Amino acid sequence: MNSKKFFFLFTVGCMVFLMVACSSSGGGDQQTVGISMPTKSWERWVKDGENMAEQLEALGYATDLQFAEDVVENQVSQIENMITKGVDILIIGSIDGSALTEVLEQAERQEIPVIAYDRLIMNSDHVSYYATFDNFQVGVLQAQYLEEKLNLKDGEGPFNIELFAGSPDDNNAYFFWDGAMSVLQPYIDNGELVVQSGQTGFQQGATLRWDGAEAQERMDNLLSAHYSDKNIDAVLSPFDGISIGVISSLKAVGYGTEEKPLPIITGQDAQTSSIKSIIAGEQTQTIFKDTRKLAEKAASMAEAILNDKEPEVNDTETYDNGNKIVPAYLVDPVSVDINNYEKVLIESGYYTEEDLQ
Repeated sequence: MNSKKFFFLFTVGCMVFLMVACSSSGGGDQQTVGISMPTKSWERWVKDGENMAEQLEALGYATDLQFAEDVVENQVSQIENMITKGVDILIIGSIDGSALTEVLEQAERQEIPVIAYDRLIMNSDHVSYYATFDNFQVGVLQAQYLEEKLNLKDGEGPFNIELFAGSPDDNNAYFFWDGAMSVLQPYIDNGELVVQSGQTGFQQGATLRWDGAEAQERMDNLLSAHYSDKNIDAVLSPFDGISIGVISSLKAVGYGTEEKPLPIITGQDAQTSSIKSIIAGEQTQTIFKDTRKLAEKAASMAEAILNDKEPEVNDTETYDNGNKIVPAYLVDPVSVDINNYEKVLIESGYYTEEDLQ
């Protein structure tokens, strides 16, 4: 082989190698957004992660999307790996909002900004912004639904109610609870609502990891201990997965018939299983949190930060993570039941009719 031909082939080979190398690493100066979501087990988190990745990639960023399957150690390891790979910014939907302090210190040393997504990250100075829904309003909407359906404003009652709360390691759970109790507590105090179990505190109603099976077991115990000779009229449930567990418990002891109808049961996240349950006349209500809008807001926050601009926020007072007030953007939630699910969910393109069959 003569020297000219060798040089030509060598040059072409180098160009091909460089093209492949650039392609496999996201290419050139392309910035990468690390997206850490808590789990694939709940439909909403899959939608959150995929929506964010899609929107960020449309803006020209590479993404590294990971799901931790509700194991804190997995999430910490995944975030550490993203830091090692040199992501330019992190968007984190935390499993345990108090368990990420050390790994966020690693991010800070690498000057990687952090956006908390839907769940506030606690006890860390290194949380730049927070993208979330108006979580206090979520609880208010759930409680106002119960208030309306039971005609509590008209003084009707007494009605038997049991109260479920979210996971104690999720800061949002306290906002949901406080929002709901801001409406319900006066009716409990005046006797229109009666909690036969006496379990009226957050910790008594808490459901670790939002686990539907744990909620079902607790409902089993409540029914056997307090409702053998009386019916339950309403259940405050903060999340669809808990609602489904509660319904399973109620149906097991005969609720869901014409003679013994299911109580009014709230929920949150408008998961397909719960919308189908609403259509079937079982779960009564849920809160729709349009993850498309929240993903869009988180993506726009990331883009602003990566371009040395100030992201848009609409709350600079509410979200204290123990170390600082984290500037936040709140997206409005929407109450959904049998009367408006088609307009809110299908006409908006969030679901198709086939999704709910």
